[in-house]
Amino acid sequence: MFYQTESKAQGWRAMGKFEDGREALLLLGRSSTQVRQGYIESFNDLLDDEEREQVTSISLQRWHGAPDAGNWEHQTTLKVPVMVARMERVAA
Repeated sequence: MFYQTESKAQGWRAMGKFEDGREALLLLGRSSTQVRQGYIESFNDLLDDEEREQVTSISLQRWHGAPDAGNWEHQTTLKVPVMVARMERVAA
């Protein structure tokens, strides 16, 4: 028997990639629009200053396949938010 816990699956996510190869889930959402609108806030809320500086790219990914048998597929690269502190250091 199958029990669906949501009206619609969370099929999109933003993943941050660090300089050392690690990855971090920044946001999980129902649509690409929802993830695009919220990933910058999540980036700032979830990561500390040091971690933000080490993020080299952010991947927008879509779930492909059945809920229990599929994989995340890269769709596009999102812009890495620029920190004010980083901009001030470069200017100095």
